[in-house]
Amino acid sequence: MTVAQPDVSVIIGAYEAMPYLIECLSSVEAQTIDPERVEVIAVDDGSTDGTGEYLEEFAERAPMHVLVIRQENSGGPSGPRNVGLGKATGRYVFFLDADDRLGPEALERMVGMADRAGTDVVLGKVEGVNRSAPKSMWGKTVERTDVFSSNIKFTLSAQKLFRRELLDRHGMRFDESLFTGEDALFTMEAYLRANGVSVVADHTCYYLVGRDDGKHVTKSGSYALRFDSARALMNLIAEHVPAGARRDQLMLRPLLVTLLPQFGPKYLTDSEEIRRHKFELAKPLLDAHWTEGAAQRLKVHERLRLHLVAEQRPELLIEVVKFVKAKKQAAALLERKGRRVYLAYPHFRDRAAGIPDSVYLAEPREARAFPGYREGGAHTFVRRAVRKARRVLTSREVRPAA
Repeated sequence: MTVAQPDVSVIIGAYEAMPYLIECLSSVEAQTIDPERVEVIAVDDGSTDGTGEYLEEFAERAPMHVLVIRQENSGGPSGPRNVGLGKATGRYVFFLDADDRLGPEALERMVGMADRAGTDVVLGKVEGVNRSAPKSMWGKTVERTDVFSSNIKFTLSAQKLFRRELLDRHGMRFDESLFTGEDALFTMEAYLRANGVSVVADHTCYYLVGRDDGKHVTKSGSYALRFDSARALMNLIAEHVPAGARRDQLMLRPLLVTLLPQFGPKYLTDSEEIRRHKFELAKPLLDAHWTEGAAQRLKVHERLRLHLVAEQRPELLIEVVKFVKAKKQAAALLERKGRRVYLAYPHFRDRAAGIPDSVYLAEPREARAFPGYREGGAHTFVRRAVRKARRVLTSREVRPAA
């Protein structure tokens, strides 16, 4: 008798996961998808709190096939995920963290979406429990989109449904040399290689649980590891996307989520040595990937801080960070009959600082909040130029012959 290929392999990497693992596995057992269509591959990464024993108990009573692998601690989530991926036989794989849980019907809905739309990656709506969760990509359910046409670049955690054939075809695995941001690298590559991405936004598929003991992996790691993560993600984007607007669009993710927080309020409490080190670590990244196109996509205070880091001006950054931390509203200066809005953050038009006005120029999305702003300045200029050119051409056409 031939055993049918499961639809989905649920891969669980677990380390010191008790008691959160109990609800995690209960959520798997409660799934509405036929148990014969699911396999669970659970990797105990050297736990000492009963995690491995509980996984083996679950395997004995669960209605679906469960494979438990116990190994020495690997030091991070990438190793267990890669071990599980190597054992997976399902058409799709889903990475479930041992302290999180699935929403009701999650697997059935995500597999159904992937089969219906023919897409390689499916995002199921995420809700946070005792912690925040990404929100901007859950506006509506979308059968087919991509990383350039949506906000999915702002959710790069591994808790997605991936078509296993895509991962195998490109030899995709988690980078075990990274101790933070390894899932961002994996997921971004999947987005870029996928023939399409689906979003299930009308049903909560995943609950992201904040641990009371503070042991959640995303809370650990030194600042230097964040720069390693940013470097890897920026290099991946540059490798897959030619220079230009589309690359600038994707670079927003590592710039905003990984780099910018290193120069936020925490920077004020850093020692001088750490501040210098952060500037040193940021320099090659911004030399390679900080472009005018990327800068224009940011809010003024974000752009200003990264501009100062790119220009290696630490003596000016402190005052800006203090201003931002105080949550002050920068004064707005409207020029060109309201078509330009400059936000007067620290050092604006300070000759000694020498920061270009363009750094303080609000883009329309930010400028619309200020009374008196007249949108369309650049477009108006272009329209006037076109009208003038037409008048000149028309006058030449009707000019009488000499």
